[in-house]
Amino acid sequence: MARHHVREPMRGPPHEPEALGTKVPATVVLVTGVAGSGKSTVALLLADRLGWAHRDADDFHTPANRARMAAGEALTDEDRRPWLAALEAWIDRRIAAREPAVVACSALKRAYRDQLAGGRPEVRLVHLHGSRQLIRSRLLSRHGHFFPAELLDSQFADLQEPEPDEHACVVGVDQPPEAVVAAVVAQLYAVPTEEPHMPPTASGEQWRLRHGAQAAVVVELGGALRHYEVGGRPLLDGFAADERITGGRGQLLVPWPNRVDGGRYRFGAEDLQLPLTEPENNNAIHGLLRWVAWQLLARSEDAVTVGTVLFPQPGYPYQLEVAAEYRLGREGLETTVTTTNVGDAAAPYGVGQHPYLTVGTELVDTALLTVPARHRLSTDEHGLPTGEEPVDGTAYDFRIARPIGEQRLDTAYTGLDRDPAGHCVVRLVHPSGLRGIDVRLLEGIRYVQVYTGDTLSEPGRRRRGVAIEPMSCPADAFRSGTALTVLEPGGSHVFRWGLAPWGSW
Repeated sequence: MARHHVREPMRGPPHEPEALGTKVPATVVLVTGVAGSGKSTVALLLADRLGWAHRDADDFHTPANRARMAAGEALTDEDRRPWLAALEAWIDRRIAAREPAVVACSALKRAYRDQLAGGRPEVRLVHLHGSRQLIRSRLLSRHGHFFPAELLDSQFADLQEPEPDEHACVVGVDQPPEAVVAAVVAQLYAVPTEEPHMPPTASGEQWRLRHGAQAAVVVELGGALRHYEVGGRPLLDGFAADERITGGRGQLLVPWPNRVDGGRYRFGAEDLQLPLTEPENNNAIHGLLRWVAWQLLARSEDAVTVGTVLFPQPGYPYQLEVAAEYRLGREGLETTVTTTNVGDAAAPYGVGQHPYLTVGTELVDTALLTVPARHRLSTDEHGLPTGEEPVDGTAYDFRIARPIGEQRLDTAYTGLDRDPAGHCVVRLVHPSGLRGIDVRLLEGIRYVQVYTGDTLSEPGRRRRGVAIEPMSCPADAFRSGTALTVLEPGGSHVFRWGLAPWGSW
């Protein structure tokens, strides 16, 4: 073994155990993630912090494999077989010698991790999670590394996020490496606690997120956002765990937001008919994934990623993979929906989400609303667009903050005013002006629907919250083509928005 490949442990006691009064429950920590996730940097920093040896799994690749990757060739399972065997043997030697170590290793597939960690309680998995867009930008900025950015797609194709029974520490990489390491150490040293049993609920599994004074709940049914609070104050007019979802509360709207007239549209050379899910108006409404179970893909204390596959079906003969990441951070809650066309034909696509916001008023009438948009869509009696009109001089102009009052809104806005980064902020403020919440429209969003809930089927829920719905396209885009995304085979779309509370909550 070449000495220059191994950072030997520091003499003396490790840094963390004395401070926390316990020992890391592992002999080998395996830091996993796709190329560009920062696993080599994090593993080295973690080893330094623990005072353990460090090794990078890239060192175990054969020269032939390294040459293939440098040439842009994806490795097969057969290519990786000797690499995994060599790494497995090294891990067993460290365990047998009771020599703790941290090793950076992609270990993208469950089978790889089972080979390296399965049956070895001394091995602890740390998985670094990042969006495809973040990882791509990092790879493109790297110089002198043998792994080219062109192989990223093959990495994500192979990636199987850790499952709950693997007991991995999952940490997001959209933060400095030092913060990632701190989060890893906190999880490694955490005293295991058993989560309270959750009885079956009307919306399936409930996944809780926490960050400081913030808390949120994402549910299995439709991957919906059920709850968000700061300091115990709810900022969403959501729904209870044992309550049916009504009014679209917190739901993800895929593969179209809002309505499609008659559910009929033409795409390419094909005439298609969607199910009429708003029969009273003869519309197909809010997509096809609201009432299906989404799977847990990744989870940490402050983030959860859920996903599903939209399979070809009558009215939508296309196949999409959809993943939604919810992440709490210093600025609030951010949601990123990434959709990839995994079929063999181009697909029409749109996306939105339907949260109802509250700033603690009994009704929305006294809340102050700001919508920095120059135009709105006029609609007919079925909620379908009939044209685009300037808001200037109309009751729909909320470019300057003012109380909602008795105004009834079920209005799509466009012509959004954006900052230099391309972001737009819709703001809801308590009448005191001392606190509020910003809806940050960050990526893939060209329209925002504002709905005061006047037509909800439950009279007691009307005007209790304001639905501020980011959308990539307007209603009826499947028919009009307005702002419609066409996802080519292998193509992806990113939809990103956030909730940023401010003031004295």
